Amino acid sequence: MLETEVVVSAAPHLRSGLTAERIMWLVVAALIPASVAGVYYFGWHALLIILVSMGTAVLTEALTRALMKRPITIGDGSAAVTGLILALTLPPTVPLWIPAAGSAFAIILGKQIYGGLGYNPFNPALVGRAFLLASWPTLMMKWVWPEGSLGWAADPTAAAQGISVDAVAGATALELWGEGIAKIPYLQMYLGNIAGSLGETSALAILLGGLFLLVFKIIDWRIPVAYLGSLALLAFLIGEDPLFHLLAGGVMLGAFFMATDYVTTPVTPRGRLIFGVGCGLLTMLIRKYGGPPEGVCYAILLMNIATPLLDRWTVPKQFGEVRANG
Repeated sequence: MLETEVVVSAAPHLRSGLTAERIMWLVVAALIPASVAGVYYFGWHALLIILVSMGTAVLTEALTRALMKRPITIGDGSAAVTGLILALTLPPTVPLWIPAAGSAFAIILGKQIYGGLGYNPFNPALVGRAFLLASWPTLMMKWVWPEGSLGWAADPTAAAQGISVDAVAGATALELWGEGIAKIPYLQMYLGNIAGSLGETSALAILLGGLFLLVFKIIDWRIPVAYLGSLALLAFLIGEDPLFHLLAGGVMLGAFFMATDYVTTPVTPRGRLIFGVGCGLLTMLIRKYGGPPEGVCYAILLMNIATPLLDRWTVPKQFGEVRANG
């Protein structure tokens, strides 16, 4: 008989005090700057969109799990994160039933149908956004500029170049770029005083939240760095303005808050780098050659499909492992 009894247990053998619940609520906290910027620029209706989206997501998850006779898990914060991210990807003009419909779809068909948190193959918030964009494209493509943000389009220099307020109003920076109408000042795009989805316009606010997640080691640096770097490099190679494409649209929000989702992205370091590069390249290719002016949503969803393969192909070699002959 052995003097010391050996106990074999299932993984994980090393545990951290950082629980899934704590991670989710830290993500919510990191999204506060982008949410505040959206409300500041677009008004109180933007706040109602956020509240309705989050409330519907939480309520739908509770009802769905009750009907499935599964434990209620709304306390883990994952439903709140889904509703908040979805809200931040919506135009600030949509009626309130749009975030309600999108959140319900995201929770039921993007998450709970697969078994709940940890089992969904796609980012639920992006599933909800794709559903809304396919179902109500007119409402999902209706944009407004914050009050006073079009001053640059009416100054003498802009007027001399044929840029007018009428030509700019109602279009996002990416739509203006695609039509070759105007080039918006970088500082204005960085601060967020432009047309766009209510939580994606302010690169400054998103970077603050992203830095918060990196400092607390909630996300890995590989995906956002690979995402933003590959997009900027491809933009440069095809003759586009890399800085413009980094600041325009939902790239920043996608790189830090959607492409880094624990469940739908690779777990290996190399896999995460490849995932981020794929997102960046697909985003730029869709912007340049695709029909929609934005490509973040579909780029991340497409790379979500590749996640299981990336995990399989990039498994680290064990110490001492050799390739079998024959």
